[in-house]
Formats: sequence, structure tokens, C-alpha cells
Amino acid sequence: MSETLQQIKADIKDAMRARDKVKLECLRGLVNEAKNAGIEKGSANDGAGISCPSERMSENEVVKLLQKVHKRRKEAAQMFIDGERQDLADIDLAEAKVIETYLPKAMESAELEALLKEVIAEIGAETMKDMGAVMKAAGPKIAGRADGGTVSGVVRNLLS
Repeated sequence: MSETLQQIKADIKDAMRARDKVKLECLRGLVNEAKNAGIEKGSANDGAGISCPSERMSENEVVKLLQKVHKRRKEAAQMFIDGERQDLADIDLAEAKVIETYLPKAMESAELEALLKEVIAEIGAETMKDMGAVMKAAGPKIAGRADGGTVSGVVRNLLS
């Protein structure tokens, strides 16, 4: 089981003790999302002694799941704000804040640019036609520490 998922499960107990309803519901929802993702992945118990599908998720898969759920919470909050339901938006924003604590620290723009320059040099990219190759090579190195839109914008600037 990934370290992040273990930490979330431990933090559920702490949230119960602290009677932090928002954090508790958010963390339980994250564990449930991980279980569902594990089931969708087809990681049912195959005799390996692991009964919970989420226990087979790698750290990278858990981070991607957390990013997806975080983005969903932010979008939902924006829709509630647009619909003039600040009370519901506050709940989603609070849950997004809880999820952020489990996400890896975001890369600074200078660090991201330096990493992308290194990747471009490694694969010998010169034109915009090479953008896909750069994105593919940079993906594992960035590993959820930068938004895809931001990465593609920087790559576009570097290649043009």
C-alpha cells in the first residue's frame, strides 16, 4: 500500500478523535475513491493475500487519484459560487484544502523550466513537432508536481 494512502487511513483516526467532521468525511471519501479505482483497475484479490483493491495502488497512482479528486472539488466549488451557493462552495473548498496536504509540493516555475530544458536537450527536440515527445519524456520526471497545462505552456515557449 502506498505511503500516502497509509497516512490518510491514519489521519482518519485522528480526525475522529478531533471530531473534525469535514476532514473525516473528506478522508473517508478519498479511501473510498482509492478502493473504487483499485476495483476499476482490475486488481481484485488474485490469491496474493491482499484483500483490499486499493492496497495494490502505487504511490504514483494514488497521487494521480488525489489530483483528480482535488480538481473535481475545485470545479464543484466554482459551480456553487457561480450558482450563488457559498455555503456549499465552502465545504468543497475545505475538502480541497484537506486534499492539498497529501499532494506533492508543486514545482516552482524556474525549477520546472530547468527540468524541461534538460529534457529537451536529452531528446534533441527542436521544433513544435517534438512537443509530444518532450511531454512524454517529462511526465515521469514531473510526476504530479506541475499541472499539465502549465507544463505544455512552458514547453511551447521553449520550443518556439
